Amino acid sequence: MAYTSAPPISEQREQISGTVARSRGLLTGYFAGLGVVMAVWGTRIPAVQEAAGLDTAGLAVVLLASAVGMVAGLRAGGLLAEPTRLPHLLSGGAICLAASLALLGACRSAVVLAAAAMLFGAAHGVLDVGVNVASVRCQQAYGRPIMSGLHAAYSLGALGGAVLAVLAAQCSHTYVFGVTAVAVIVAAVAVAPATRCIGSAAVIPDPAETSAREIRPELSRGRLWLLGLLAAGCLLGEGTAADWSAVHLTVLHASAATGAAAYAGYSAAMAAGRLIGDRLIAHFGAATVVRAGAIVSAIGLVTGLAVADVPFALAGWAAFGMGLSVTIPSLISAAGAGGPRGIATVTVTGYLGLLAGPALIGALAAITSLPIALVLPALLAAGVALLAPRALENKW
Repeated sequence: MAYTSAPPISEQREQISGTVARSRGLLTGYFAGLGVVMAVWGTRIPAVQEAAGLDTAGLAVVLLASAVGMVAGLRAGGLLAEPTRLPHLLSGGAICLAASLALLGACRSAVVLAAAAMLFGAAHGVLDVGVNVASVRCQQAYGRPIMSGLHAAYSLGALGGAVLAVLAAQCSHTYVFGVTAVAVIVAAVAVAPATRCIGSAAVIPDPAETSAREIRPELSRGRLWLLGLLAAGCLLGEGTAADWSAVHLTVLHASAATGAAAYAGYSAAMAAGRLIGDRLIAHFGAATVVRAGAIVSAIGLVTGLAVADVPFALAGWAAFGMGLSVTIPSLISAAGAGGPRGIATVTVTGYLGLLAGPALIGALAAITSLPIALVLPALLAAGVALLAPRALENKW
C-alpha cells in the first residue's frame, strides 16, 4: 500500500494564510452588503410609511416590531453561531435579510408591514452576530487587529447605499427594494461555496503558533456587562447622530442641505477612523486608542454645542464620529473571549442604546432644549474614556 506524504510545513502555512485572507475578503463583502441594505431601508422609510398610510404612531409600531425582531435575531444568532454553522448563518442571514427587504417594499397594510419588519429585524440580528463572530475568529487567526477595517466596510457600504437611494429617489421604493434584494441574493448565492472557508479550522489560532502569545481569559460576567454598557453608550451616540444631527443644524438656522451634511460628515469621519483604526490599535493598544477617541468625541461634540455656529457644529459632529469609530469594533473584539454568546450579549445591550437613544434625546429636549439634551452623548463618551482601561485588554 502506498502512502502519500503530508504537504511541507511551509505549504500548509501558505494554505492556511490563503484561507484566512479569503475569509477576510468575504467578511468585508458581508459587512458592506449589510451596510447597503440598512441604508436603502433607512432612507426610504418615509415612502414605506406613505404607501401603507401610516401615521407617526403606526410607523413607531413598525419600527418597534423591527427592533423586537432584531433583539430576537441577535439572541438566536448567539446560540447558533458555532464555527461549523457560520457559513450557513451568513449565507442564510443575507438571503433572508434581502428577501424581507423586498417584502417590506410590497407591503401596503400596517399589520403585514409590522410582520415583515419583525422578520427583517430578526434576519439583521442573525447576520450581525454571525458576521461579527466570524470576524473575531478571523482576527484571532491573523494575530493582529482587523476588526476596525471590517466595520469600515459597513460604514462605506452604508454611505454607498445612501448615495444609491438618493440617485434612485424618483423610483418607487418597491422597485428599489426589489432590485437591491435581487442583487444581494445573487451575490450571497454566488459566494456561498466560498463562504465555507469561514467555518474552516484554518480560521482558528494555531495553538503551536499562539503559545508565545498571552491567551485571553474567559470573560467574567461583570466584565461582559461592562462591555455591553459601553457599547450601549456608544451606540446611543450613533443613534443620536443619525436622528438629531440634522435637527441640531436647523436649530442653528442652517439650510436643509447643510443639516444633511452634518450626518454625512459624521459618517465619513467614522469610516475614515475605522480605516486607520487597526494600525493605531496594533501600535498603541485598544484601550489607549478607544480612550483617546472617546475624549476627542466628548470634547468635539461639546465644543460644537457650546459655540452656536454652523461650522463649529459640523466640525463637532465630525469629531464625534471620528472619535467613536474604533470603539464598537474594539468592544466586540474583547467580547470574543466569551464566544458567540458573549458577542451576542454585548451586541444586544449595545443595540438597546441605539434604539432607545433617539427617543431619550427627544424627551430630554422637550424638557430642556436640544443643545442641552445633546450633551448626554458627550457625557457617555467621557464615561467610555474613563472605563475603557477596565473593559479592554491592551495586549495586541
